[in-house]
Amino acid sequence: MAAVNALIRTRMASEHAPRIPEVTAHLVEAGGKRLRPLLTLAAARACGYAGAFHVHLAATVEFIHTATLLHDDVVDESTRRRGRPTANLLWDNKSSVLVGDYLFSRSFQLMVETGNLRVLDILANASATIAEGEVLQLTAAQDLATTEAIYLQVVRGKTAALFSAATEVGGVIAGAPEDHVRALHTYGDALGIAFQIVDDLLDYTGSAEVIGKNPGDDFRERKLTLPVIKAVALADAAERAFWQRTIEKGRQEEGDLETAMDIMARHGTLAAARQDALDWAAQARAALEVLPESDLRMMLQDLSDYVVSRIN
Repeated sequence: MAAVNALIRTRMASEHAPRIPEVTAHLVEAGGKRLRPLLTLAAARACGYAGAFHVHLAATVEFIHTATLLHDDVVDESTRRRGRPTANLLWDNKSSVLVGDYLFSRSFQLMVETGNLRVLDILANASATIAEGEVLQLTAAQDLATTEAIYLQVVRGKTAALFSAATEVGGVIAGAPEDHVRALHTYGDALGIAFQIVDDLLDYTGSAEVIGKNPGDDFRERKLTLPVIKAVALADAAERAFWQRTIEKGRQEEGDLETAMDIMARHGTLAAARQDALDWAAQARAALEVLPESDLRMMLQDLSDYVVSRIN
């Protein structure tokens, strides 16, 4: 991870545009978990890789992730990220979008340096899938007809695609057997879904210090996340009218967040979503059983427990 961080600092530099390292450093050095690059490093080493290109791939994954965060904060008009003001608030939307584009470009330079065409294919496809997931979320947002299946499709796009690519390329660069590479992809996909469900739950149950943003932002931004989708499906006429007013029409009043919490508690949808997260984490853990036993395999499996422990 020290090598990854050093490479990130080197590659986010720009001779001609000092704003690029300013904006990038604000987000990259804000103390994120670095979970995605960690997955790439651990997957490669768990498959016996002894080279150095897993560091390039880990930095690639973090650059793609950081670029999407910069773009997301513009789209969502967010003001806090990881407990700090967002780049679009400190600078402007144009800077955030263009620096995000720069990081995407840097990520592809790093991919190419590995000389592995399959790695390039996996990460390029993941980048396209992430963008598709974000656009699908735009069309599904504020629409009470959004189902759990559509939610899962959005999550697979905007979050799980990069998790699964991060682990899969670790196996590929190591030249692992095909069943091991598939297992790493399955693991990353399930882990990413569990991770996003937990994030969505923490928006309603976490503190600002834990989640690094204002609790209830998803409700205020009228996002249909899993606990709300479950509550809408179980709603009576009065509850449905509440969701139509607050989510579809955006006419929110003082106390509406508390009412939403009460409705979700009444139907047990926060607990149901938590169980979904636990089930996906268990699938992630099980997927790795095909890999040889090692401390790194155990660490990857333990990560699935860590992801869901944030809501215990």
